[in-house]
Amino acid sequence: MARLAAEYLYTLDSPEPIRNGFVECDAEGTVTALGECADPSREEIFLEGALAPGFVNTHCHVELSYLWKKFRKGSGMAGFIDQINALRDTTPHGEKVADIRKWMDIMWERGVSAMADISNREDSFEVKRESPMYTRTFLEVFGTEPEDCPAVMEGVMELKNKADRLGLDASPTPHACYTMSPELLTAVSAEGLKTGFLSFHSEESQEEEDMIRFGCGAMWDNRKAAGMSVPPVTGGSSLRYFIDRLEKAHPAPFGERILLVHEVCMDQEGIDAVKEVMTHPFVALCPCSNIFIHNVLPPVNLMRRNSLKITVGTDSLSSNDDLDIVRELFCLQGHVDGLSLGELLTWACRNGAEFLGKESSLGTVGIGKRPGIVFIDNLDAEGRLTAGSSSYRLV
Repeated sequence: MARLAAEYLYTLDSPEPIRNGFVECDAEGTVTALGECADPSREEIFLEGALAPGFVNTHCHVELSYLWKKFRKGSGMAGFIDQINALRDTTPHGEKVADIRKWMDIMWERGVSAMADISNREDSFEVKRESPMYTRTFLEVFGTEPEDCPAVMEGVMELKNKADRLGLDASPTPHACYTMSPELLTAVSAEGLKTGFLSFHSEESQEEEDMIRFGCGAMWDNRKAAGMSVPPVTGGSSLRYFIDRLEKAHPAPFGERILLVHEVCMDQEGIDAVKEVMTHPFVALCPCSNIFIHNVLPPVNLMRRNSLKITVGTDSLSSNDDLDIVRELFCLQGHVDGLSLGELLTWACRNGAEFLGKESSLGTVGIGKRPGIVFIDNLDAEGRLTAGSSSYRLV
């Protein structure tokens, strides 16, 4: 039996912590008791900082870990895609797997209990099977040419069968509107919806919006120069285009869990459209990645005012210097006024577990649950994150 106590215990039943709180867990990590310490000075372990449930990283590309420190910053999306295309297959398979294992171990030790991960191939499958971390793998596809749709779909379903055989939860999923023909976007969305989950890169940059709305910009020019088909010019947002393609997979409403990743250009019209057709929409914020690529952040306060279910991801080491949830939260705290640690942890833990359908065991500290217990250190006098804050798994 482990008993831990700290200045703040975030159970996340509400954003407010228990001051001078304790939690007890059995040998399997199941929470058996929690509450306020009768006398903190008599606790065998009393930590200056915060205890919280394990994190849920809702957007990662762990198979790209071999690209750490290889990308230049501030390239914009068109420049970033050029770098991906140039560097994607330049590392031997064994080195890729070693980097996947290294970074999954780092995330686990820092307190990530679950992850929604993007995969284009099976490089990460064995590591995930061996890891104590829960994962749902989103099998992402690309394909701008309509005639390629059947072959791409055959490939992703073969990949899903491999994940299934290893006992991994996996869902086919579309990448983004600008890398897929309309036919492929609908076909793979239909297969993902059958599993109950989709993850979609949406409105990640103004370049994407210019491409869909107006048929112009750096990404449009790149694809035309490469002789690739471009998505239809709709005069509306790329989010609206995605919804239109979803409605060809099956009629609204969509009761599945759908994760909209990034949403840098989301506006009120888009939020209204999402709420109209999606029963369980979630947004994944990856602030450090957004700053790395094009130095902008999503309209977080607009999302908060509209009560969107916000989650937190790290994206990949091609567009980030680290896979550190606390670093993402500190970035958000520094750019959005009024964010408490409790609200940030609700996004990084509770909402992420709900997206993955694991809220009965993960995301909150409650008796009978096994969320993992994480310690966050170096808080300021008001209990907020500082540049020196970090996280450690205790259970």
